Amino acid sequence: MEEELEDVKPVRYAYGLTSALLVGGAAITLVTGHPAGAQVAQNDDSRMTNVVPRAGAPASFADLTEQLQPAVVNISTRQRVEVNTNPFAGSPLGQLFRRQQPQQPQTREAQSLGSGFIISADGYVVTNNHVVSPNGRGTVEEITVTLADGREYEAELVGADAASDLAVLKISRREAFPFVKFGDSTQARTGDWVVAIGNPFGLGGTVTSGIVSSVLRNTGGGAYDRYIQTDASINRGNSGGPLFDMQGNVIGINNAIFSPTGASVGIGFAIPAEVAAPIVEQLKVGEAIERGYLGVSIEPVSDDLADSLGLPKNRGELVQIVVPDEAADDAGIEPGDIVTSVNGQTVTRDQTLSFLVANIKPGTRIPIELIRNGQSRTVNVVVGKRPTEEELARSQMFNQDSQDQDLPENMDADNVVFEKLGLQVVEMNPQIARQLGAGADTSGLAVAGVDPNSDAARKGLRRRDIILTANYQPLSSIADLEMAIREAEAAGREAVLLRFQRAGGNPVYRAVRIR
Repeated sequence: MEEELEDVKPVRYAYGLTSALLVGGAAITLVTGHPAGAQVAQNDDSRMTNVVPRAGAPASFADLTEQLQPAVVNISTRQRVEVNTNPFAGSPLGQLFRRQQPQQPQTREAQSLGSGFIISADGYVVTNNHVVSPNGRGTVEEITVTLADGREYEAELVGADAASDLAVLKISRREAFPFVKFGDSTQARTGDWVVAIGNPFGLGGTVTSGIVSSVLRNTGGGAYDRYIQTDASINRGNSGGPLFDMQGNVIGINNAIFSPTGASVGIGFAIPAEVAAPIVEQLKVGEAIERGYLGVSIEPVSDDLADSLGLPKNRGELVQIVVPDEAADDAGIEPGDIVTSVNGQTVTRDQTLSFLVANIKPGTRIPIELIRNGQSRTVNVVVGKRPTEEELARSQMFNQDSQDQDLPENMDADNVVFEKLGLQVVEMNPQIARQLGAGADTSGLAVAGVDPNSDAARKGLRRRDIILTANYQPLSSIADLEMAIREAEAAGREAVLLRFQRAGGNPVYRAVRIR
């Protein structure tokens, strides 16, 4: 079965966007020397020309487009994706628990389409991570890069970074390719003309123009959630394509749109070149992307909070939770502190604490200015290493009571426990214990999901319960519970006696039938 995958995914927006779709964009500088205008390996300064439209509204973008378009490519992938058949299908739990069936999982072939651009004569290509990553569980079997003149090449994935949604490919062919370079996105100004080139809806070589609507727009989705906003028409398939300034520099990588309809309404977002370029260079050489981390849960300072404390508006972020034994905790930062500055840079809505810290190398000692009980003070923090997105999702999976909250997609789906008892469980750690209101040294398994058709559900087990023992044997790992189930079956028993508790309650025993 073949299915076409859209190269979009939701992003959260702090101001209540009804829909947001990833679409891609990056900034590059173009110097010409190739007949079509893009830079080639044999640079000859005597032949180099720059097409720079006159100030104000350009009469035409044709000359600029002619030079840039050869370095912009269409990207298509062929993927093998596992079919989701679990009872949680249609909910976030369905993304997490895909392997509950003991038999070989069913798969289907799928495709995705997107855009990208060549950044070197030897064929390195930049795009969005989501363009070349499987949608859910599966593998990418083939990546094809198509140039503006129709030539097709196979490409390999050199490196990818989910947090910034960036990926680097390498064309599997030794020849000189037209390419473009990253420019300086810090010089972009609201109102500047920009041009986007890409593959919207599979229509390759599409050129659109507009202006920079806002610089460094924060949409509230993560540590690298800071974008250039543009009204240049960007749609599905533009993901990973470049956003050019009028000098042919790539100042952004088209990455997201806000759209109630799924199509462009004039609000598009591009990853700034200042963010993308250093990550791309690391991915090219195979370096791991390490980001700074404090270990706090924060929220912006609202107008009411600012009024209540006599603080300037739109400045600082309130610390709600401090993770034990992480960098902030070690430095003495406390819940209720208002962080106003990180390493000399002011914390604002467009320059968040998460963004500032993520861009600091782990192990660096920095000053953090904060307000506590109305008094300003400075603490010195040794920045920690940011966990992976999956690890962060695990550590926050019980922060809310909602059964439908997002859970980490790649968490080990314990087949035996789910198949036999209808339970999805995770091993306890101090962070999960804190979220469940238990002691940091609590041992057991936390229930992350319950099949509503299982005997466990009928016996009253639910999400956020902590299973302490199975057949009177303490549990410290998922393997312990699997062993208890196998031993019960080997002895001809049809149930397992579980002892569990929930926050504020006493432990109880329930015999759960094996299915």
